[in-house]
Amino acid sequence: MVSTNYLVIGSGIAGLTFSVKIAERFPERKVVIVTKANEDESNTKYAQGGVAVVLDDQKDSFEKHIQDTLVAGDGLCDEEVVDMVVKEGPQRLKELMYWGANFDLAKSGQLDLGKEGGHSEHRVVHYKDITGREIERALLERAHQLNNIQILPHHFAIDLITNHHLAEVRGLKNACYGAYILDQKQGRIFTIKADETLLASGGIGRVYGHTTNPVIATGDGVAMAYRAKALVKDMEFVQFHPTALYEPEGESSFLISEAVRGFGAYLRNKEGHRFMLDYDERAELASRDIVSQCIDNEFKKTGDTHVFLDCTHLDLEAFKVHFPNIYNKCKEKHIDIATQWIPVVPASHYLCGGVEVNKVGKTSINNLFACGECSKTGLHGANRLASNSLLEALVYAHSIFEYHSKHKPESKQVAIPDWNDEGTVIPKEHILIQHNLKELQALMRNYVGIVRSNSRLKKARKRLDLIYNEVEDLYRESKITTSLCELRNMVNVAHLIINQSLLRKENRGGYYNIDNV
Repeated sequence: MVSTNYLVIGSGIAGLTFSVKIAERFPERKVVIVTKANEDESNTKYAQGGVAVVLDDQKDSFEKHIQDTLVAGDGLCDEEVVDMVVKEGPQRLKELMYWGANFDLAKSGQLDLGKEGGHSEHRVVHYKDITGREIERALLERAHQLNNIQILPHHFAIDLITNHHLAEVRGLKNACYGAYILDQKQGRIFTIKADETLLASGGIGRVYGHTTNPVIATGDGVAMAYRAKALVKDMEFVQFHPTALYEPEGESSFLISEAVRGFGAYLRNKEGHRFMLDYDERAELASRDIVSQCIDNEFKKTGDTHVFLDCTHLDLEAFKVHFPNIYNKCKEKHIDIATQWIPVVPASHYLCGGVEVNKVGKTSINNLFACGECSKTGLHGANRLASNSLLEALVYAHSIFEYHSKHKPESKQVAIPDWNDEGTVIPKEHILIQHNLKELQALMRNYVGIVRSNSRLKKARKRLDLIYNEVEDLYRESKITTSLCELRNMVNVAHLIINQSLLRKENRGGYYNIDNV
């Protein structure tokens, strides 16, 4: 068993920011970060756009950013949270730069500010089109300089340890005491006992197959918290990014940043018609829920599998400077953006709901905090405004750090039982895991996608029950593997999305059900 003051599950911007802050302030306290892939593999790494933050006090203001966030969230944002996150933005960005994160500068020498869908002003701080990767690099570099942070890559959190694992605390308010961890290289399961645990495990995109997220985005934190009886809310609000590069085989998709539309690109159907003008006066710069629904509508009208992003009228040299990563990816796919349109399709991109937390990141379970995409803070409401997610992670990681600066972690004297896998065998039927995964992803895409209906949702629930029973049987009989745990987590997440979709009786933001019209 390993004991620590803080267990952080996830190594993206949320987990690393908290870890660096707490380790800097309290060199005598120990932080253990577990992450299931390489230490730099996270949703953060794939964030192209940037950090939305008010820096231009001539043209922009906190009030404008707050208003844009509230409009995107369609009446479901927590206004106090929006106020807190927007107003703290500049200070948190400054800290990130102090730790060594680089951002693009304009000719004036000031930070270059981009504009994205839903924003009324230029306020997105970015580093080319790989902002997330640059932030991840700077945070990891700082984390490695701190001796009281231990990072365990290729370690998978299986389950949180809560009261139901421990005989002596049953009946008391539910609390978290750490987690059971699978060392993926050695195949052994051990306990990390923690005074405080932070879930910073990222998103759920892989539940849909077509996703801009990396393959690690399997909703592990949300599923673990749900099984531990934490409150999980607003799971019906899955944001689809309108423009992922269309891949005929349909696995994880490369993101064509919203900033490309901010730069002037047009959406066209295969006939060349610029269809967004038919739906919304903001055209390509409407919020992403609107753009995704419009593309979905085009698919239903035409039966097409994708639409196109036209950049042929743009300044090619300026495009290469702003979006080198996107330009190179297109080139690799033999798409010459100077003369050819880029095929795009909406893909699962961001979860606006998640584990419910208060303003200091506390969940409904004692000693368990959540931050980043796996949490539901109230900032995004029914639809996240572009580039508000990295901002949210920075601000909430700071709030959680501030809370722990004032509240010393208390070690709980409890006896945690070792993981028991007696009677289980190594699964020979790996094909069963793959089959169920493919079936789950197809089910979610076809029945629980951008536009839903009660009848499709009920059919999905019925089919999901069959998958659930098969996966639970497999889980009970088998030695633990990462792929089996991920599948189990995705089934839990799908269950939450479907059931919370059926409970919502009105369309808001990113949620659209034809029976609610």
